[in-house]
Formats: sequence, C-alpha cells, structure tokens
Amino acid sequence: MKVTINSWNTVALWKWNVQEDDVCGICRVAYEGCCPDCKVPGDDCPLIWGQCSHVFHMHCLLKWLNTESSRQQCPMDRRPWVTAS
Repeated sequence: MKVTINSWNTVALWKWNVQEDDVCGICRVAYEGCCPDCKVPGDDCPLIWGQCSHVFHMHCLLKWLNTESSRQQCPMDRRPWVTAS
C-alpha cells in the first residue's frame, strides 16, 4: 500500500503555565487573552509573578504600581511587591 500526502495542516495551542485563577486580578481578563492595552496575547503581553504567588498581566501591574494609592504593594494581598525570579 502506498500513501501520498497531498496537503498538511497544523494547529497549535499555547497557554501560560499558571496554577491560580484563570483571570488577571487587576483587569479581570483571562491570562490567555491580553490586557486591555494590548491587541494580541502572547509575548507582547507577558505575565508577571510576584513572590507572594499572585500573577498579573505585566502591563496591568505596571499601571497599578505607578498609581499613588498602590504604595508599591501587591493589589491582592497588599504585601510589598517583589517580582519572583
């Protein structure tokens, strides 16, 4: 038996490796989506983890930290924000 392949279609799926809720705690948009400032999810809209184990879209967190009321604290537990390494 001889088989000839006439065409080939591939499909890919990516997901962030997140153990917590499925949405950003600041903008409430799914991690697989992008923050309200971005148009396309992925490397241009990365996630950022804190030592407190909370996860946010990087752009959402940077906006939050730039506000005076944030006091450089995690928006979820109000501990000082330290980015996990």
